[in-house]
Amino acid sequence: MLYTDRHEAGRALGAALGAYAGRSDVVVLALPRGGAPVALEVAEALGAPLDVFLVRKLGFPGNEEYAMGAIASGGVRVLNEPMLARYGVPEAVVEAVVRSEQRELTRRERSYRGDLPPLDVRGKTVIVVDDGLATGLSMRAAVTALQSLGPRRIVVAVPVGPADTVDELRRLADEVVCPATPEPFLAVGRFYDVFDQTTDGEVMDALARARRAEPAGAGGRNP
Repeated sequence: MLYTDRHEAGRALGAALGAYAGRSDVVVLALPRGGAPVALEVAEALGAPLDVFLVRKLGFPGNEEYAMGAIASGGVRVLNEPMLARYGVPEAVVEAVVRSEQRELTRRERSYRGDLPPLDVRGKTVIVVDDGLATGLSMRAAVTALQSLGPRRIVVAVPVGPADTVDELRRLADEVVCPATPEPFLAVGRFYDVFDQTTDGEVMDALARARRAEPAGAGGRNP
């Protein structure tokens, strides 16, 4: 095991991101749900405001753990086109999965943030945090969506991931910080002692804790 739990992983990641500490132009975005406890530790280490950025995996019909793509806030979708072609997945099936996951994405966004607007990322350095990478589809969807919002710099930050996925993301994001790229890489959870499913309540608690520590006006929010 590399990490005891997500909080320990977040503290290690925060140390690796030390160059961004104390900067007023930095915001941290968590990919819920598993990325929230990691991102909380990163935000506290850097003294940066924290928010969530919603991404939903598009599960392969009959094997939902196998990602055929992902969607993100802002209507962005990233599809694994070679896999869809290989298995002959009809477009109607893909669209049905997209509609279902879009409903869940919208529900979570309302649940996590309520009436509070998202952080304004225009002109900012945005650090996007998850608990690890596997295929990287969710993170690719997040980065693609964020690029349309005008940040100055996008930094992908994860505690662990396969080297080839990290290399792919380096071609999309401005920077990728990943302290561990073990081989063979079988699954993110294999590198944690405790890897229980993160709940909606834990995500909301992380956001509330970060907001209590946030200086007035830090980060700024969209109107």
